[in-house]
Parts: sequence; structure tokens; C-alpha cells
Amino acid sequence: MKRIAILLTVLLASAWSAGARDKATYEVDPAKSKIEIHVGKEGFFSAFGHDHLIAAKGFSGEAQLDPQNIEESSVALVVSAESLTVLDPGESEKNKAEIQKTMLGDKVLDVEKYAEIRIASTRVMNARKTNDGWELTLEGKLALHGAEKPVTLPLRVWLDGNTLRAQGEVSLRQTDYGITPVRVGGGAVKVKDKLKITFEILAGKKSS
Repeated sequence: MKRIAILLTVLLASAWSAGARDKATYEVDPAKSKIEIHVGKEGFFSAFGHDHLIAAKGFSGEAQLDPQNIEESSVALVVSAESLTVLDPGESEKNKAEIQKTMLGDKVLDVEKYAEIRIASTRVMNARKTNDGWELTLEGKLALHGAEKPVTLPLRVWLDGNTLRAQGEVSLRQTDYGITPVRVGGGAVKVKDKLKITFEILAGKKSS
């Protein structure tokens, strides 16, 4: 019996050690990643204005991936609110600068008070293996403008050697985070409350 107990202990330790080796940390590469925010307009004269396209330029984060047990994986990402940049193709530089100032100011993001946007996963669910990766749903918390709310992200994930790639999109409402959508001309043109965020994140495996 003693030998059996010792053998079971060794086997369990080996299994735990193998699982620990399978789980790896990947560091987000912002230069190869892309996070974009799509902001629509509504109102009587909305057809005469451009929708807004905003890109996050400064962000960092890490992902923990366990290919053998994908539900045990996790991710955390921090975006510098000040790094959000208005792209708006077709808009004049003057107009873009004005939109940028309004977006970062105290009427919208208030970046002097709320410098960071954070997202951290709490659970991986509905994971399904595909030919070249996984499809899954990431549940987590999004901290924005002094409010923290639950968020659900459908993701596609690929692992190619030492590179992890994730793609997805999510919609959220500004008012859920205490942000009042901008109105112009007495409401004749206003920013839609609902935003769409699209992203493609590339992360490299960290050496142990």
C-alpha cells in the first residue's frame, strides 16, 4: 500500500508539473496589435458628418495561455486614455484636433482624472477547438471613466510558435460608464451612445 501511495504521489506531481509547464505567459506587442473604436452619429443632420474612428496608440498587457486547458487561461490589458487618437479619414486636421480635444477633455474621457482604461478577464467559457486555434468567450471587468462593469468578449485565438494572436469585437454604451454622448447644434447631430470596439492583439511568449 505504501508503494502504491508513493507511486500515486509521484504521478500526481508529474501531472501537475506538466500542466504548469504547458501554461505560458505572453506579452502584448502594441506595435503589432490594433485596437480601434468606431463611433457613429445620429440626429437630423448626421448624414452631413463623418463617423469617428479612434485608435489606441499606447497599451500593454499579458495573457496566460494553457493550450491543454484553455479555460484556465487569462488576460489583462491596460490602455493609456491619453493615447486614444482620432483618425477620421477624410476629416480636416483642424476638425480632428477639435474632436481630439473634446474627446480627451472633461466632458468625455476626462483623461487628467481617469488616466487608464483597464480590462481583466475573470472567466473563459464556451471554448471550442478549431483547426488552427480556438473560439471562446471571455468574461471580465472593464474599468473606464471611474466605473467598472462586466463585459463579455467573443474571441478567436491562434497560437503560432511563440506568438499568440487574438481577434474580436465588443459593443458598449458610453452612458453605462458615466459618459454623456456629445451633442452638436442643439442635438441636430450627436454621437451615438453605443460604440463598437474591434481589436487584433499579438503577444510574444516570455522567456521563463
